[in-house]
Amino acid sequence: VQLQASGGGLVQAGGSLRLSCAASGGSFSNYAMGWFRQGPGKERDFVAGISRSGLSTPYADSVKGRFTISRDNGENTVHLQMNSLKPEDTAAYFCAASPRNIATMSKREYDYWGQGTEVTVSS
Repeated sequence: VQLQASGGGLVQAGGSLRLSCAASGGSFSNYAMGWFRQGPGKERDFVAGISRSGLSTPYADSVKGRFTISRDNGENTVHLQMNSLKPEDTAAYFCAASPRNIATMSKREYDYWGQGTEVTVSS
């Protein structure tokens, strides 16, 4: 499975961005999907996930109520709507695919990774 993330950019605090991840080369609906982020000098951390069916969507506490993950199995895409952005959201954002039914917070559960898209939130 190949993953291509897009939609990053520079935005002021309080603004919004919508990230997209396009999948190809596999059966997209057979994968749970996740978004992770990695700030400068930091570990890559879980942000949000979505199960194969889209019914289960875990979030990191730091983004609950501000970010929304969704998927379109017909279009082989997963999106991350980010609202009320804060400077601490600045990071490279990566989408990832897991063969599990349910998205987990562990990087080890994800077999495929996109290249990352940069999000910068200015104060």
